[in-house]
Amino acid sequence: MQSQDVASRPAASSAGPVVDVERAEAALVEHYPRLVRLAYLVLPPGLGRNRRVLTAHSLTQRALPRGRSAPTPAIPAQPSGRDGDPGYAFLRARLLRAALEAGRPLKRAAWPRRSQLPPLLPQVWGLRLFPRSGGADELALDQQLSALSGPARAAYVLRGLEKLPDGAVRAVLEAAGVEDPDDALDEADGVEARYTLLESPEFDPCSLQARPTDLMRRRQHLRAVLAAGAALLVCGALLGLPGEGWAPDGPAAPPYARNPSAEAALDPAQLTKVPAAAWQSSARTDFSVWPARGDLTGDSALLRRALATWARPGETVAVSATPGTPAGGPPGAPQLLYAGTVDSVRVVLLYDGLRVARYAEPTDGTAGAALDFSRVDGATRAEAGAVVLSRADGNVRYLLAPWVRKAAERDLVKPGAGAMDLTVTGGVTSPMASPAARQGGGSCTSWNVLQVTDGTGTRLLTDLAELVPARLTAGRPGQAGDVAGARALRAWAPNACWLGALGSAGVRSVNAWPYAHQPLPDGSGTGDWVCTRAETWRGGGERVLAQFRTPGTAQAAVVAKAQNVAACGARDPHVLAGVLWKAQSGGWYLLAAGDRETEAVRASGGVRGSATGSLLAVPARQGARAELKGTLEDGRTIGGLT
Repeated sequence: MQSQDVASRPAASSAGPVVDVERAEAALVEHYPRLVRLAYLVLPPGLGRNRRVLTAHSLTQRALPRGRSAPTPAIPAQPSGRDGDPGYAFLRARLLRAALEAGRPLKRAAWPRRSQLPPLLPQVWGLRLFPRSGGADELALDQQLSALSGPARAAYVLRGLEKLPDGAVRAVLEAAGVEDPDDALDEADGVEARYTLLESPEFDPCSLQARPTDLMRRRQHLRAVLAAGAALLVCGALLGLPGEGWAPDGPAAPPYARNPSAEAALDPAQLTKVPAAAWQSSARTDFSVWPARGDLTGDSALLRRALATWARPGETVAVSATPGTPAGGPPGAPQLLYAGTVDSVRVVLLYDGLRVARYAEPTDGTAGAALDFSRVDGATRAEAGAVVLSRADGNVRYLLAPWVRKAAERDLVKPGAGAMDLTVTGGVTSPMASPAARQGGGSCTSWNVLQVTDGTGTRLLTDLAELVPARLTAGRPGQAGDVAGARALRAWAPNACWLGALGSAGVRSVNAWPYAHQPLPDGSGTGDWVCTRAETWRGGGERVLAQFRTPGTAQAAVVAKAQNVAACGARDPHVLAGVLWKAQSGGWYLLAAGDRETEAVRASGGVRGSATGSLLAVPARQGARAELKGTLEDGRTIGGLT
């Protein structure tokens, strides 16, 4: 290695400055964040965000040449260094060459290059790392770049991130080993020049978010390792017994009963497969008329494993079910909705009239499987529009109903931003950012939802960390409609980020109702009152949030909440809530509002006062607690949400 570098010195001196390892190392330390971002953008997005981050760091660190223990080698520099630094230009050329090699498919006829394999270093155990999520513009640009070839991606990034003219871009690409830089530049012209987005945190692999890997599976693997010796003895004994053994059932537990009905439910040949056009003539439009889709619907071994695991999940199976959803085996042969490979996982979706079940197993042969259940009885066309097929790296893919004509992604926090179309292949959407990964805390600047359009209209569905997304509606209870128009979108925008508080509760639909507008006592504007109610599939456990927003604030504040109450629902479309509010002058007030059928409001306890009509504003002390009562037009009394 050293002899080759020394031999190249005469040519280097004639072509330009000479870069030694010390200078290259200084450039690497100084420009490390920029080089890692460059590698991250050039690497193919198909690697997944976690591996893409680690590979970008690995390639950047390996860009520094070896040989520091020997006499310092001389390395020919490349043109157009950052701020005239030839060390940076040299590292950039090596980095681009490795990143482009990493994006090439593996071939059986040739040994894989090191850059095409998962990185040896750095490694992170027990965590998945990915950059902070950006907005819809960043996601759209990422999808457009993913459609380009590696050299074209590199050309776009060199133009936008490095601010290089086309002549310099052509020289850098040639130095990185690109055979036809002109073709790469022409292909890059097909993507709109939104170069400022390349500086977004969405593409910063040095500012990362961390999420745990599958904790249950890790613990199960540890127990499996500790019990490996005993398991080998048991398996050896079982192999000597007559009969079929357990092998065909994969992760399923040993059989505990044999009867004709149970065995029929485990037979892949008995699965119901609905014809593709059945929904067009059926009186029902729910999951019962979904056709079987996916490239593995004929894989009997996979379907047998899925059915057996559903009937009797073993210890290595991670089982989850929404509240009120039984997790037992199917009562008979279920209906097949999907069987295929998605994001390196084999997925089977089944429906038994009460539940949708999702079976997933890794394609790399590692042990363990996942089994998820969601109750969907009584689903209508609006609620049977999509099922979560896969979650990976903060993104989600959906399997859409056969009647859905168009799917798009919309940011609920930005009602005027418009919707971005999703690619649908075989009923499966392209990945979109999922807000479910943010539930449980953290800042909220966006909330991406799925927008589906069919022959009856357009509606919004949101991922609440469950198998079936929840339908969003807006309007007075009993008269609410889908969130399709500008008015409904504006009503949801300041309340969207509170949807995370409703996750993992078996939510069927969520309605937002702007029920009052209240002038503020100090004359600074008008406060908006909204009641958000989540209905569940099981018919109980409803959750109600009362939210209040003042002028100048982007998101509303939750001022009251309740569970298992009829308020703000179709059976009792009335609501009353209050909040202690601090005026700009420093004074405190109790503000309370009921719906339009409220004739009077009164407060007692730590704050006393009353008012005719649906609005109340009385001076109060900081930290005071009050009890609210309202009188309706029909004389009934309602209490305030707490």
